[in-house]
Order: sequence, then structure tokens, then C-alpha cells
Amino acid sequence: MYAAPAAPLTRRAVLRTAFTAAVFAGTAAALAPLLRARRPRQTLTPAPLTPAGEETYRGRHIAVDAAGSSVRIDGRALHVMRRSDGTYLSGINHFQSYATPLELARAAVDELGTTQLAFGAAHHGRQE
Repeated sequence: MYAAPAAPLTRRAVLRTAFTAAVFAGTAAALAPLLRARRPRQTLTPAPLTPAGEETYRGRHIAVDAAGSSVRIDGRALHVMRRSDGTYLSGINHFQSYATPLELARAAVDELGTTQLAFGAAHHGRQE
């Protein structure tokens, strides 16, 4: 087979290659902190055990199931979300997390005061 001789390296080809390399390096440098931040962090201590049960707090009845996925205040469901670090958030305050669902329920009672949780609040297309 016959191989054609390589074209001589031109100034334009060198500049194009250098520019492409600089764009890739700049993009990698800009994205590295973002990609590093998305990596899940390892916790050295296990998440606390979920205390299940019922109690009266500030005159309100709080019930937490054993899995901690269901919290009720005066018989009305409080939406609870489990975070990847093992803490819990509620629909009452998305900005504060709590170690246990019971702590979360107490904080919700503090926030609600005398107000009741709404019945029939739509969540993910279903009525409770």
C-alpha cells in the first residue's frame, strides 16, 4: 500500500491543537470542584436508632412508627423525608434536619403552635 507523505505542520494546525487542549484543560478545572462536591461523603458514625412510640408534647399527641417513615401529630400525617446522611426533614421546615423522627415531630409542634396539620394535603398525587 502506498502512504501519502504527511502534510507539513502549519502554524494554524499548531494553534488549533493548543486551543483545543486549553479548552479541555479549562473545562476540566472548572468542573472538578462540582464533580467532587457531588460525591457522597462517608459518615464514620452510624445513624442513630429510630425511637418508635407515642408521646404527648406540649399538649399534642405524637406517634412515630418503628421505621420512622410515618409521623403523626394529633392523628394527622406529617410528611417526613430521610436524608442520605441519616437525618430527617419535614414539610414544616425544609431547612433544618433532625437526628430522629421524634425530634423532628417535636420541632414541628413548636413551629405549628396551635395550628393543626392540614388533612388531605396532596403529596405525590395521593390524598391522605
